[in-house]
Amino acid sequence: MRNGFMTPEGHENFEAKKLFDFGADSPRLQWSALAYIQRGGGGPAGGHRHESGHMFIVTEGEVRVMVGEEAHTVHKDESFVVAGGALHSIWNDREETAKVIKLNVL
Repeated sequence: MRNGFMTPEGHENFEAKKLFDFGADSPRLQWSALAYIQRGGGGPAGGHRHESGHMFIVTEGEVRVMVGEEAHTVHKDESFVVAGGALHSIWNDREETAKVIKLNVL
């Protein structure tokens, strides 16, 4: 595992590190994380939902973002927003490790 990275509960072949945390100082942008998702990795299995939304920015590779039963492919140099409250998960189906920046927003 890379220095300062961890694997969130319910994820596999997935390493993430929080980049910053604005907390209550920002009305919309709460925090950001950097994730490396290896082939077959992602999560959480079955998806999860929460009040906040996510913006996923893919900087290397490609990922599949599941929103409910709908799959969205996000390529390198693209982003995808998941609204708060939506059931979602993120997966890497490719050989290459994907590198993703996640912004947590209200």
